[in-house]
Amino acid sequence: MRLHLSLILVLATAVAACSQNGGTAASPGAPATVGPTRIEIRLTDALRIEPAEMTVPAGVPVTFVVTNTGAADHEFYLGDEAEQAAHAEEMAAMGGMAHDEPEGIAVEPGQTKELRYTFPEKGETLAGCHVDGHYAAGMKAAISVTG
Repeated sequence: MRLHLSLILVLATAVAACSQNGGTAASPGAPATVGPTRIEIRLTDALRIEPAEMTVPAGVPVTFVVTNTGAADHEFYLGDEAEQAAHAEEMAAMGGMAHDEPEGIAVEPGQTKELRYTFPEKGETLAGCHVDGHYAAGMKAAISVTG
């Protein structure tokens, strides 16, 4: 009977430990694993990207589910200030036409599209819309990439 009770206590302890670690029994000192991340984004005709601030993990795929809630065309482009400036120049050279690429997507009014992106390292970056001067009017969001 004592052996049976001891076995039950050992199993109960193991189950409790696993449930505290999200279902995985991690070794002491082992890094926690982070699964894929999904973030819902709204592009508005008030020239805003909502949410205006985001935190994402480095090295893990992030799926941005981007909905254009307005009546105007918008885009969702990822990159630091220099990359945003280069993209703005590219857009101007193309007559302001937004297009899909690995770092960004064009989103027509009422449309929802997904952009899957893996940030290679921690740091600060941005999401922006460069349609018809939207970025200059404040249509951008800050993204903090954690390590």
